[in-house]
Amino acid sequence: MNKDFPRDDHPLGLTVHSLPLIEQMAAVERTRVGRWKMVLLFLVCAAPVVMSYFTYYVWRPEGRRNFGALVDAQRPLPDVVATLLDGRSLNLQALKGQWLLVSVASGACEAACARHLYLQRQLREGLGKEKERLDWVWLINDATLVADALLPAVKDATVLRVPAEKLAQWLEPQADHALPEHLYLVDPLGNWMMRFPPQIDAPSAGKVKRDLDRLMRASNAWDKPGR
Repeated sequence: MNKDFPRDDHPLGLTVHSLPLIEQMAAVERTRVGRWKMVLLFLVCAAPVVMSYFTYYVWRPEGRRNFGALVDAQRPLPDVVATLLDGRSLNLQALKGQWLLVSVASGACEAACARHLYLQRQLREGLGKEKERLDWVWLINDATLVADALLPAVKDATVLRVPAEKLAQWLEPQADHALPEHLYLVDPLGNWMMRFPPQIDAPSAGKVKRDLDRLMRASNAWDKPGR
C-alpha cells in the first residue's frame, strides 16, 4: 500500500440520512404550487364579478352617469332577525343571492309608502325576463299592523318588520332626509350599494330603471335568478 495515500474508510457525504430533508423540501414546493393553483382558481371564478363591478363603477363608456348615488363603503346585510307578516322569523342575511329594491316605511303605509311600493313593483316588471333576478322588499320600521286591504298589492313582495334602530345602523338617508324617503338597492352579494334620490316621480322612475338595466347587464355573467 502506498503510504502517501492513507486509507479513507469514511462513506461519501450523501447518505440515506439526507433523504428526509429532500422529502421535506419537495413537500414545501408542492404546498407552494398548490397555493398558487388555489389563488389562480379563485381569480378565475371571481373575474366575472370583478369585471362587472369595474365596468359599472369605474370604466363607463359614453360618459354614462348613474341616477342613484353609489354608497362609498358598501354595507352588508346585517345579522338581524326580522318578522314576516305571518309571524315567522327570517334573518335579513337570508335575502342574499338576489338584487333587492328596498323601501322603508311604517306599517300604516301612507301616500309616500304606497307610491314607493307601486314603483318597486313597476320597476321590477319593467325588467322583463330579468325581473326574476330582483326582489322588491318593504321593510316595516314600526309595530303598526298592515291593513288587510293592502295585502293583495304586496303579495309578490318580501315584507319584513325590522326594528328601526337596526335599520338606522345599516341604511343611511341623504342629508336632511329620512330613511322612508328613498329607495335602496342591494346587490346579490348582500351589500347595500346604491341609494336613489327622494321624491321619485314618473320621469325620475325612468332613470331608476336605466340604472337597474345597466346593472342587470353588467352582472349577467355571474348573477343568475334565484337564491
